[in-house]
Amino acid sequence: DPLGGTALANGRHEIKMFEPAAASDTPAAAPFLLLGSLQFSDACLRVYGHPLLLQVAEQINGPDFAPFNEALFIKDPGIGAAVSWHQDGVTHWDSDQFEEDIHGFNFMAQVYGSTAVNGVWVLPGTHKQGKLDIKALVAESGSERLKGALPLICNPGDVVICNRQLLHGSFPNCGFEQRVTVNFGFHKRASVLGVMGGGVHSDAQVFDEATVARRSRTIGYGIDARQQRFPDETPYRYQPFAEGSETYRWNDAARAALKDYNLDDLSI
Repeated sequence: DPLGGTALANGRHEIKMFEPAAASDTPAAAPFLLLGSLQFSDACLRVYGHPLLLQVAEQINGPDFAPFNEALFIKDPGIGAAVSWHQDGVTHWDSDQFEEDIHGFNFMAQVYGSTAVNGVWVLPGTHKQGKLDIKALVAESGSERLKGALPLICNPGDVVICNRQLLHGSFPNCGFEQRVTVNFGFHKRASVLGVMGGGVHSDAQVFDEATVARRSRTIGYGIDARQQRFPDETPYRYQPFAEGSETYRWNDAARAALKDYNLDDLSI
């Protein structure tokens, strides 16, 4: 558990999860988290541009929704690290505009599926309860296996929606099945525009119109990358691009332009 009980990510991972002993032939290092995944994987970009998923983002966050962050979570059998119980949001907990969707949500697309052993666990309803005392919940439950928590069990290709305020975490992958999650999230534009970021996924900065527009290029590139692969599919129409007449084409020049795009992640 590299994050639990540390000051990393603004200290949101309050407790250290149990760390089982690794096998003697365990490698010294293994991939765990890949940020900015859209610049590395056309497959991830095409999933990102799926019209039905973008329609869901619109229904939850409005037609002018904004991107958050994209990543690959890799939980190899026997060595996949824990992610301690946490709530993702860091910015709006004390806002007078606080509501259950103010910190956005993540899609979690499962390449191989997920099980109770290698998957994410959640405590239902906690996205509506504000900032929680995680240490108190663990003490009340008598262990890190929180009372009422449920696993997100998925088949290959399933996509889960996880509110970023929902208390969630995962245990070390002590099983025999790999989990690879294609993770990508979206915000309400009002949650990020003109707001000082939380400094978790990118440097703390005020997200002005130019930053939000620059970060939103990924939506345009994702839509076009998917349209190139699936020309008979009706592409999603993103309102901010339609109003501004922006056009995005996915090609080698666009790939070069996306280098380190995640330095502008709209992290709240």
